[in-house]
Amino acid sequence: MSLDGFATAAGADLDHGLGVGGEPLHAGAVSARTAADTEIIEASVARTGAILTGRRTFDLGDGPNGWQGDLGHGAERGRHTPPPTFLVTHAEPDDVRLRGRFTFVTGGLHDALAQAADAARGKDVVVLGGGNLAHGYLDTGLVDVLVIHLASIVPGDGTPLFPPRSSTTHRLELLGPVSTPAAEHLTYRVLNQTPTHPTRVCQTNGVTGSCWGVTSGRRTGVRRR
Repeated sequence: MSLDGFATAAGADLDHGLGVGGEPLHAGAVSARTAADTEIIEASVARTGAILTGRRTFDLGDGPNGWQGDLGHGAERGRHTPPPTFLVTHAEPDDVRLRGRFTFVTGGLHDALAQAADAARGKDVVVLGGGNLAHGYLDTGLVDVLVIHLASIVPGDGTPLFPPRSSTTHRLELLGPVSTPAAEHLTYRVLNQTPTHPTRVCQTNGVTGSCWGVTSGRRTGVRRR
């Protein structure tokens, strides 16, 4: 996210997934990536067993300028087999470009997490993109870990990473910051949750993002830029 708390710059749409001028938000994953950034991304991808995503992130990823065969969490340059992705939605979309990469879940947060945890086979479940989806898991006590990639940019407006939605205060413990020229990579343990099963949740509009950790009888996680 940006220093002023935005996951995208203003004007995010199918043609501008990171908003107009928002590309520096992902500089640590693309244009300005260092060996340290690569190590963090590769480790996250290796831990990821399944992905949960919301409708807006799906629309951007499935759009004409979204994920391609070599782009998307776990698919970069063909070095990894993309993990199964579960779209949490009220209704299955009518037209899907990347149908083989998505399972549509209309039964709510717990149903989606249960399906993703089974598919993850003991690895992390990542919540990818979608502040509302990530907040839904956080507010129901299902997040274990929050990872924020704090980019060196102040867009001034855009899509907030933490949209106002709850009066609950969530306490965090900083586990380990890693500094690179393009970003501060911050990993937090969520303290006021009830631990259960390991799953990791990530928010992003492209190659990488921020991470929240989710739990559901096993453990879960999340990630967000």
